[in-house]
Amino acid sequence: MATITDLNERFGIPGIAEVVTGENGLAMVRVTTQAAAAEIYLHGAQVTSWKPAATEEVLFLSAKSRFEDGKAIRGGIPICFPWFRGKIDAPKAPAHGVVRTREWTLTGITREGDGVVVTFETESDDASRKWYPHEFRAEYRVRAGMELNLSLIVTNTGSDTMRFEEALHTYHRVGDAEQVRVKGLDGTVYLDNMDGNREKRQSAEVIFTAQTDNAYLDTTEMLEVVDPVLRRRIRTEKRNSRTTVVWNPWKEGAKALADLGDDEWREFVCAEASNIMEYAVELAPGEEHVMGAVLSVQGSAIRD
Repeated sequence: MATITDLNERFGIPGIAEVVTGENGLAMVRVTTQAAAAEIYLHGAQVTSWKPAATEEVLFLSAKSRFEDGKAIRGGIPICFPWFRGKIDAPKAPAHGVVRTREWTLTGITREGDGVVVTFETESDDASRKWYPHEFRAEYRVRAGMELNLSLIVTNTGSDTMRFEEALHTYHRVGDAEQVRVKGLDGTVYLDNMDGNREKRQSAEVIFTAQTDNAYLDTTEMLEVVDPVLRRRIRTEKRNSRTTVVWNPWKEGAKALADLGDDEWREFVCAEASNIMEYAVELAPGEEHVMGAVLSVQGSAIRD
């Protein structure tokens, strides 16, 4: 496996994008341009920080996050694939799939306009086949600039049709979850995972008054996280995503998670592009599917 030095010599752009040692010795790409700063770990191909110029951090990262092989990083934007939540037919399978806890292969770093594009790849192997018997290749393209543009490209490299779920599980950093509103889901049918996945219909904006885990169905609308404390709006434009997941563990859920501080639930809400449950993706052999999201920030949360 290539060392951090090798990767930096091959892909690094001095003063712009460099492969460096991150938490617990893990390799990460650090982007620093006039437009934005970002950090992306090879572990899970996970974006853990994005700060457009003159704004505060957009993504939440827990102070208790684990940076270990086989463990998920709590915060940022984990990639969930090829299933979401627990695997229904295999309770002992890792939550949210097999790719968020493995090291991806860095395949490129390039300049593009005001941003930097970082690409990663991973593919099926013996470890993934233990839980998911299909052959696949996944490419992840992150463009970090004034906008954060994410593309997950999945290719069926096997000889049979594959079905999978996917999500870009975005932790939006907020001033106080109890004061946040999520716009773009009014009138949408959703399944309430805190109420036995009962089908309900959203009325007006989403607000957080208790533990929340909703899967909004057949929706392609832009999401807007309205944060009156940080005086900003975080927008997510989805591509080829027909479901939206909204989540916050609240007090009870936070206490049950070893890698999340008891009070950190106030500091984030998740609202993300996904294709899950009945909207899972089916790919024939040789076919490719691309799901994406573009994050942008409007508001006055300006650094001094």
